[in-house]
Amino acid sequence: MTAVYDGHCHVASSRFIPRAFVEDVASNVLCRLGSMGAAPKPGRIADGLAAQHEDHLADGLVAEMDAAGVERAVLLVPDFGLRMAGTAEPAEAARLHHEIRQRHPGRFWVYIGVDPRRGPEGVRDFEQMVDAYGLDGVKLYPPCGYSPSDPGLYPYYEICAARALPVFVHTGPTARSLDYGPAHPMRIDRVARDFPAVPFVLGHGGLTHVEVSAYLAAYRTNVYVDTGGFASAPSLSSWPEHLNQLFRMGINHKIIFGTDWPLGRLNGGLKGLVAEVVEGPTVFAGVSRKDRELLLRENLLRVLAPGSRPPG
Repeated sequence: MTAVYDGHCHVASSRFIPRAFVEDVASNVLCRLGSMGAAPKPGRIADGLAAQHEDHLADGLVAEMDAAGVERAVLLVPDFGLRMAGTAEPAEAARLHHEIRQRHPGRFWVYIGVDPRRGPEGVRDFEQMVDAYGLDGVKLYPPCGYSPSDPGLYPYYEICAARALPVFVHTGPTARSLDYGPAHPMRIDRVARDFPAVPFVLGHGGLTHVEVSAYLAAYRTNVYVDTGGFASAPSLSSWPEHLNQLFRMGINHKIIFGTDWPLGRLNGGLKGLVAEVVEGPTVFAGVSRKDRELLLRENLLRVLAPGSRPPG
């Protein structure tokens, strides 16, 4: 079996995920359950989700990775600080993730969150974090209120270009209190042209705005698509069929497999999800072995090691 790398995970910890974000997610779940006439008390869902965000050292995640056969994963660290209070500031988050990597050597890459509104000090802090902890990339969360093509991000992109760091950009819907407009994938088009040496990964691009994301990946040599959240989207009646259709669009050299763990905890855990992807009858039906290797491992490695990226 092809070794599996997960390109989209988070440490399920209240140190990095704000309570307000958890409550927004709970409200979405409540709305869906209410439409089926089975909604529990609102606080019960939020408390249940919050209780799942106490894996501060990623021990639970590593245990699930081991059970699922996932060798390594990317830890994404959004910077919510200017929009939602209560989580570690970027420098502290980077330090804590460094400790997690020391605790679990060889298991994680880390993309740290940045926000253009933090100004020149934020840029200096970012460069210091990269030097101190050997960070592997940048995580952007535009729903917090900025465009990924904001000129304030260009100093970060210059550092990424100089150090061969990828940029992971959330696209599509998210918590209901955040801004959806800046999260449209076309917002990346300008900066992808301005920084052709920087790989940009469209988070959830294989899930929402799929046609636009696939179009960008097909025609922008440095744009990739991520599958994160595929098993948790309320709009998908059957995610195996959805992934199979995605993998038949002719851009398998540009798609990175990701789960968006810990969302998978709500759908049977990482082991069940990965087993359905790798061993199930649907996801890879008609997909070549070579493409499977690209999707489950090689594309992520190419993003992380730009010298090995093919053109196109």
